[in-house]
Amino acid sequence: MYVGALTLDILLGDVHSLKQKRAVVRPLVAEVLRRYPSVAVAETGHLDLHRRAEIGIAVVSASAGNCKELLDACERMVAFRPEIELLSARQRIYNDED
Repeated sequence: MYVGALTLDILLGDVHSLKQKRAVVRPLVAEVLRRYPSVAVAETGHLDLHRRAEIGIAVVSASAGNCKELLDACERMVAFRPEIELLSARQRIYNDED
């Protein structure tokens, strides 16, 4: 068993309040879940900053390759959104021996 984790640090565009931030982050999280129903996704950091967000994505799979493919696809989907800028992405793959 392998568990893949992806942490995305994103900069939001023309956002001036936490309410506007939610209006960008919620649809982004929903789109990841809609396209990739086998992952878990949530806003995990920078909760009090209105122009930054951290999104965490996790997947469980029988192979490390499948974990990596799925996390890469999620990262690409987020990176190509025009209203945000992907500042950094960090992937980690854990197996049952870790």
